[in-house]
Order: sequence, then structure tokens, then C-alpha cells
Amino acid sequence: MIDREQVRHVAHLGRLQLTEAEEISFTKQLDSILDYFQQLNELDPLLEGVEPTTRAVNTINITRPDILQPFTDREVLLNCAPDREEDFFRVPQIMG
Repeated sequence: MIDREQVRHVAHLGRLQLTEAEEISFTKQLDSILDYFQQLNELDPLLEGVEPTTRAVNTINITRPDILQPFTDREVLLNCAPDREEDFFRVPQIMG
């Protein structure tokens, strides 16, 4: 159980000025949070031997393989460019 004095102490550390109503409210809220953590601690014996997971469903790498494939139709690519010069993309000059 957390008390108002502890809430005042934490508020002081955080350079917070709390009203009396806020102290009462935060005391109740922090107490319920700590109670929830106590409930989670009770699960430790029940979860012994259970492998940790990052997802509820087992997944494997679902990305496609990265396989190099040459693109033979150069004109299709060059026609998509906003500006081109012969067989090259034309871009603004960035160095003098």
C-alpha cells in the first residue's frame, strides 16, 4: 500500500506541485497499479517453464527471398523519369 507521504516524496523528486485532491487521486491510482503488479507476481510459479514469446501466434520470416533479377526493358524505366538524357536519368547538379 502506498501512502500520501510517498506520493508527496515522488512528486518532490519530479519537481511537481500537487494539490491535496491530486495527492489523494494519485495515491489511489498508484496503489491500484502496485496491486496489479502484485497480481502479476503471483503468476510467476504458474509460468515456470513457459517459453517467452513476442507474438501470440508463431510466425516465420514471411518476406520474400531477395533474388537478383535483371530488368531487361530499359526504356520502360527511363520513360518513368521526369527528365532524361539519352540512356540516363537527368538530375539537378548538386556540386559546382
